[in-house]
Amino acid sequence: MPEKSRLLFVGDFEAQENSVRQRFVDDFEIVAVPSLTDALDDLRNGAYAALYMAEGSDASHGRALDIAHRALVLSCMHDGVVLLDAENKIVWHNECFEKWCDRSDVVGSNFYNVLSSPEILGPDFCPLHTAISSGIASHSTLRTAENRYFHIHVAPASPNQKLRQELIVTVRDVTVEMHQQQKMEAIQKAGMELADLKPEELKHMSVDERIELLKSNIVHFTAELLHYDVMEIRLLDRQTGRLEPLLAVGIEQEAALRELYANPQGNGVTGFVAATAKSYLCEDTVEDPLYLLGARDAKSSITVPLIAHDEMLGTFNVESPEARAFDESDLQFLERFGRDVAAALGTLELLVAEKATTAAESVEAIHTAVALPIDDILNETVNVMENYIGHEPEVIARLESILRNARDVKQVIQKVGQSMAPSEAVPQALQTESRPLLTGRRILVADADENVRVAAHALLERYQCAVETSHNGGETLSMVRNVASLGGYDLVLADIRLPDMNGYELMQKLSAFAETLPLILMTGFGYDPGHSIVKARQAGLKEVLYKPFRLDQLLETIERVLVETDVSPSTGSL
Repeated sequence: MPEKSRLLFVGDFEAQENSVRQRFVDDFEIVAVPSLTDALDDLRNGAYAALYMAEGSDASHGRALDIAHRALVLSCMHDGVVLLDAENKIVWHNECFEKWCDRSDVVGSNFYNVLSSPEILGPDFCPLHTAISSGIASHSTLRTAENRYFHIHVAPASPNQKLRQELIVTVRDVTVEMHQQQKMEAIQKAGMELADLKPEELKHMSVDERIELLKSNIVHFTAELLHYDVMEIRLLDRQTGRLEPLLAVGIEQEAALRELYANPQGNGVTGFVAATAKSYLCEDTVEDPLYLLGARDAKSSITVPLIAHDEMLGTFNVESPEARAFDESDLQFLERFGRDVAAALGTLELLVAEKATTAAESVEAIHTAVALPIDDILNETVNVMENYIGHEPEVIARLESILRNARDVKQVIQKVGQSMAPSEAVPQALQTESRPLLTGRRILVADADENVRVAAHALLERYQCAVETSHNGGETLSMVRNVASLGGYDLVLADIRLPDMNGYELMQKLSAFAETLPLILMTGFGYDPGHSIVKARQAGLKEVLYKPFRLDQLLETIERVLVETDVSPSTGSL
């Protein structure tokens, strides 16, 4: 005799047993439950061919069939689903929610209690109350004492105001996503600290000490945030293509000293990454044809390029003794941290502007001390000249004499420094190469940041440039107007965000009386207030420098602009 299909009866079975048996007993095996809640549990756990809802049961209204029908689908979801009564007690739940609670007796319990009374992070801090009182769906994020995160979406079980005292709550475990977000934020914060090499904090440190500080910070944050203790950083020599070792922790000495070049063939994963500027996830070092021995017991690795402003600086490699220890999230985290490391390396190079000998350091200290005060004298002098032009020729002549003398003071200090620090006294790493295109150039640097103005003197004057600075757009225009008779400037280097005008406005006003004077704008990466750069480019601007830029980027940009505009050195006194 074939096995009968099962029918689930919901309601008072004793009151209707005779009639139900007469109608269905020949075709079905009847299973009776008193309430819809019991029916939902049975539907979840058993196979039924039919559902019978008795008159007078709590399932007799039309929504009951709909809820029961959907329960079969909800039970199989990977998200938690909960039906709550008006007191926020659990009436029904699916299997997923039960697993998250790590207990089976949650029916009748308070929703928040079974989740260990989690902290409500918002945006709605009373999502259950909001849904019941307003009839509008709400959502929020919960954090448990075990540092698990759940996103909940709460909606009335019925659109009917009289019947909306029950709530449907969907619960999604977002712990992994939240932990990844927190880790990314921590990496971003660490990156800011990594690159925060302020001149006032580092002025007493040698170049080698600065490099060691940066290396120490990289090792610290890599271990603390990414939990990697085997790492290697190599820097690209742009002239030879060689990848020079900068930092190696946990790497075999032979591997750390191995000659590698930015070439995709024969130079391991590191050479491939440096040549292609693409990250590389090596899941198994034994099977990977590109991998060259780094750490003795390495089974997997990640290598990412170090890139700043679209220029390859080097590579960053981490290794693990476990095969397939890294996934796409690890790759993403290392790429993010690698961008900060690249920015820090660029900042460090920008700050390396000191002489190595005691004599050179002393002369440079004197020059640094007088450079900005003399610039202030120049700024004030041209400001006075503006008021006397056309009225007092003798006063103008005297003011021009002050300008010449002030310029000469700086030039004398610079020449004395060169004579006191012959090139053979300066270490090879700090010797200044000859750059004929910059010799004798007079450059005006406009920036409200004193650190930038000081750096402009220290860096550009190493290459025989004569640098003067201004604080804002108005001073810049006055300087350009009033030094024209003394030879003028060969180039203006200005921040895009001056206190009184933006870079585009400065460009427009300069063109009114110095149309051929080259202009380069500087800005923080991605910062363009009022689309100033876009407007300036449309008006003919050739070059933009993104801070923090490296020294070679600054020099090459200036040289390129001078060549493109065919500017000869100014004839003013140097």
